[in-house]
Amino acid sequence: MKVLAFFAHPDDETMFFGGTLALLAKSNVDVDYLCATRGEGGEVGEPPVCTSDELGLVRERELACAVKALGGHSLEFLDYLDPPEGPDGDLYPYADNQDEVAEKLIQVIRRIKPDTVITHGMNGEYGHPAHLLNYQAAIRAFSSLGDEASYLYSVSANFPGHPKPRHINQDQNAHLVLDVRSTLEQKIQAAMCHRSQHALFVRRASEDAGRQVTVPETLLDVESLHRVHPTVRGQIDDRLTEILTPWVVEVRGSV
Repeated sequence: MKVLAFFAHPDDETMFFGGTLALLAKSNVDVDYLCATRGEGGEVGEPPVCTSDELGLVRERELACAVKALGGHSLEFLDYLDPPEGPDGDLYPYADNQDEVAEKLIQVIRRIKPDTVITHGMNGEYGHPAHLLNYQAAIRAFSSLGDEASYLYSVSANFPGHPKPRHINQDQNAHLVLDVRSTLEQKIQAAMCHRSQHALFVRRASEDAGRQVTVPETLLDVESLHRVHPTVRGQIDDRLTEILTPWVVEVRGSV
């Protein structure tokens, strides 16, 4: 089986569904990684690990390190530039043309022929425009593929008691809730690869905790997926669910 993980920036793959991707690799699934940007517009670390001009190359190397830690099969980029934050912390998409992104995704899908594509959710997790663009481009791609389309899942799906409610896709309820404790060490290793982003990882969590937290403390040991295509109408019976069954906390039908 082949899975294509399609995400917007380096570190999205680890923070949102790294445990799940490691579980799939552990189950002899070829997990191919496709990143829209190299995260050039992100932070450079505290203290800085590089200059802003060097950040794209640094984050590309960090992502390659993370993919290796998660047992990934391959890594490639769509080569879009990640725009920096605005003066008031505003975030932006990496492209203006959804159809163009969808067409590039289609080309990768036709070449790799994944059985399942996993990407960001319809609310962009916390509303990030680049995450939203990935989701919208994936929807357009699957619509264009027609009978060629496989299965499409999105991450950070909503379920009661989610430990990070600010990071869920409120409008997509979970079909699979997964216990990823068995691959948490790999997820930690992958997160540690993203050294330039460590200050970002811990900033909000430290404020919430009222103390300085560590990068491993920010990582969830439960992850969730929503099946976007084809629509679930009863029991989920696809190959991805079958493979992940040993780690499923909860399986839901149409919700």
